[in-house]
Amino acid sequence: MEFKDYYKTLGVDRGADDKAIKASYRKLARKYHPDVNKGNADRFKEINEAYTVLSDPEKRKRYDTLGPDWERYAQAGTGASAGGRSPFEGRPGGGPPGGPNVRFTQEADLGGFSDFFRTIFGGDVGGFRRGEPGGGRTEYEFSDLGDLGGGMGGPSRGSDVEAGIELTLEEAFAGARKTLALELDEPCPQCGGSGNVGGRPCPRCHGSGWAKATRNLDVKIPAGVETGSRVRVAAGGPGGGRGDRSDRGDLYLRVTVTPDPRFERKGDDLHVDLPVPVTVAALGGEISVPTLKGQVSMKIPPETSSGKVFRLRGYGMPHLKGGGAGDEMVKVQIVIPSGLSPREKELYQELKTLRAETN
Repeated sequence: MEFKDYYKTLGVDRGADDKAIKASYRKLARKYHPDVNKGNADRFKEINEAYTVLSDPEKRKRYDTLGPDWERYAQAGTGASAGGRSPFEGRPGGGPPGGPNVRFTQEADLGGFSDFFRTIFGGDVGGFRRGEPGGGRTEYEFSDLGDLGGGMGGPSRGSDVEAGIELTLEEAFAGARKTLALELDEPCPQCGGSGNVGGRPCPRCHGSGWAKATRNLDVKIPAGVETGSRVRVAAGGPGGGRGDRSDRGDLYLRVTVTPDPRFERKGDDLHVDLPVPVTVAALGGEISVPTLKGQVSMKIPPETSSGKVFRLRGYGMPHLKGGGAGDEMVKVQIVIPSGLSPREKELYQELKTLRAETN
């Protein structure tokens, strides 16, 4: 057996605090959970074993005390050192550094834990009950494995998550309510997020404390969002350890606004091409203009050229921050009629002649 570096397993420094250890564990446990990453059951067990030790102050102290010399201390604890002499002889209590309470036994069947773990902690797993003398295997409970999903030491807040949402331009203009079905990691309903049932690893979550669940959310999208906007839904994320809304993380919706066939959005302004009959462009008149508020009437002055841009103030997208709205920019596109009658052709010919004479 080789010394197992639990700090290296969790990817933390030896001076890491409980918060850093818990955060690293949760990240790795989700990544290597057998239900998520097939074929990584052994890695998942290593991560759980490391967290079981480093998240418990007493176990961590014992582990730090023994360090790479664990095997020598173990031999001393069983009287197996060379020459029958304990390397700790002369110390108070005859034990290793840290006091006489460090015991070594391999009586307990600790399931998926390594021989290294069993050698050091086999007799001191919190909450286990020894069998009757001569009864063989030790009966134990995983009481101090607690919430393998990261809830040891008290309930924790769920993590924040991000999801995409697609809107039409009309929905972005007016705001919208959307019902979303999200698949999230939630505290396991069978074990309540503790990771164990009746002193055994939970059969549903395999000891992780987490299970896949689908949540339906009714969310409000504010008016004025654009592609790239992020909308925060408070407590819309996965749960933590308490099982109520107060411990849920937040959901962030990443917005994509689909292109509209009529309008082009530039910031909070909308741009639209407006077909205008040649007669209206030449003589002036009123014409109906599409907007996201509905059709509005706009005056076209006489002798308006193709490409002329008119501004409809306040008919653009609402400002996401602050009141008001952008403008709608209306670009004139003169339309030449098709299917001219003989009389219409005659009139156009007269117009051509007149224009030639004046020029």
